[in-house]
Amino acid sequence: MAIFMRAVLPDVTTEQYEALNEDLRDQPGDIFAGCLAHVCVPTDTGLEIYDLWESEEAMNKFATSMMPVAERRGMTAVSGRPQVMPVHRYWFPGQ
Repeated sequence: MAIFMRAVLPDVTTEQYEALNEDLRDQPGDIFAGCLAHVCVPTDTGLEIYDLWESEEAMNKFATSMMPVAERRGMTAVSGRPQVMPVHRYWFPGQ
């Protein structure tokens, strides 16, 4: 079942986010497998991340691989566990 995820990252800058994404692209295999859509939104206090995943299992697999990379960059601040909601239906305009 597809899920929608929202994560709040206080005190994380867009520069840190870009550096993390560069590191993640260098990881072996397809670390982003199962991610259908990703949005990063800068806020007054940090970043908010919104993802559409094909399953919670895929999201958790990504998180397990991503967290050590983020921690090496000093990005450990999160505002609690990400909010995860089941998706009733999704589609992409034009497809």
